[in-house]
Amino acid sequence: MKQDTICAISTPPGSGGIAVIRLSGPEAITIADQLFVPGKNGCPVREQASHSCQYGRLMEEADKVLDYVLLSVFRGPNSFTGEDTVEFYCHGSLFIQQRLIQLLIQLGCRQAGPGEFTQRAFLNGKMDLSQAEAVADLIAADSSSANQLALKQMRGGFSKDLADLREKLLHFVSLIELELDFSEEDLIFASRDELKKLADQLESKLSALCESFSLGNAIKNGIPVAIVGETNSGKSTLLNKLLNEDKAIVSDIHGTTRDSIEDLVSIRGLSFRFIDTAGLRKTKDRIESLGIERTYQKIEQASIILWLIDSTQLSEHIDWMADRIIPRSQGKKLLLVFNKTDKIAGEELGIVENLFAHIPGDRIQISAKYGQNIEELKSKLIELTNLPEFDKTDTIVSNIRHFEALSAGLEAIRRVREGLQQNLSGDFIAQDIRECMYHLGLITGQISNDEVLGQIFSRFCIGK
Repeated sequence: MKQDTICAISTPPGSGGIAVIRLSGPEAITIADQLFVPGKNGCPVREQASHSCQYGRLMEEADKVLDYVLLSVFRGPNSFTGEDTVEFYCHGSLFIQQRLIQLLIQLGCRQAGPGEFTQRAFLNGKMDLSQAEAVADLIAADSSSANQLALKQMRGGFSKDLADLREKLLHFVSLIELELDFSEEDLIFASRDELKKLADQLESKLSALCESFSLGNAIKNGIPVAIVGETNSGKSTLLNKLLNEDKAIVSDIHGTTRDSIEDLVSIRGLSFRFIDTAGLRKTKDRIESLGIERTYQKIEQASIILWLIDSTQLSEHIDWMADRIIPRSQGKKLLLVFNKTDKIAGEELGIVENLFAHIPGDRIQISAKYGQNIEELKSKLIELTNLPEFDKTDTIVSNIRHFEALSAGLEAIRRVREGLQQNLSGDFIAQDIRECMYHLGLITGQISNDEVLGQIFSRFCIGK
């Protein structure tokens, strides 16, 4: 681990009311002390108590003030990174931010890399690897469910469960390997009944965690919903209504949308990723045809398909459309949305709906233009997700790296159970136990390497 002092802007890029500049490392307090002059009744940074804040002047030169700031000190090891850490709270001018970073670098700091503060926290034992990854998830959370999921993982309950199970496996594998050392005496130190009970418990736990990934992934990344239909059926109008902004161009001209447009919407704490697609129709326009091909791709990638139907037009292409939507909707939820109901009488709408009677899927009537039944549509989307209720006490897996490691660990523990049932030699059972321990250790960081750490922390923002 590098022992230099790092610095970075920890607030989002651009100007604002305030900006936070953070530095961490062995010289953090010494460097900050050279730039900060305390206000009345203040003290030099080197004498400032840990976890305290004071007001003062940020000096660009000995007699030149750059800004009036607040400064906080967090002395290691009782800090986020485990090192001495200082934070400047300055005005959010781009000039002030960049000039302060320049001054810090001139005094010996190095610009921090992505996620380097959190990486140092992990390397200094302030958190395990899964908790460190939860920091990035918390920053990226765009719904209350994603926020709660990240907070729970940061608290370490998931890690503690895995660490306890791994410790029990370590106990058994040690006893089995001790048996191998005394193989000539034919001694048994590890109770096979107790090991079988632990393997059953571990298989049940890992299986439940793997099954939770579908919910966790949906909460973290949003449920993909493709809005499809003929040209001019109101797809872009519906997207704009769901987003409450004019994201997509709305026009009476057929074929206006030629590429997919995506955005996230939080509905009752759950994120949905809506995708407005190019309208489906027979066309010889090469660019429009490319857009339609992308529509087919988005249908296959989505979990829910909203087939938007213009209720005012008796389409001649229902079967043509169905042949292109239904096969790509296998295993997904299909919702037929009859739009523009503000322009059509009830009896006529019934005739239109009867034309689609042979097509499977739920139905709903809306007017995207006037927002009629949009709340009912949102309720229907929640229903179609068919996700189990998210309980704050549940451990939910949302990280693909964790899911892959848990799946591999589950396979290994199943081999342990099979080996016990078949009375296999202890060395074969021990090998499978060690493999399960290895995969559990990858999640918490008990087993890691520089390449894995580099991939994980490269996805963080700079300054965190």
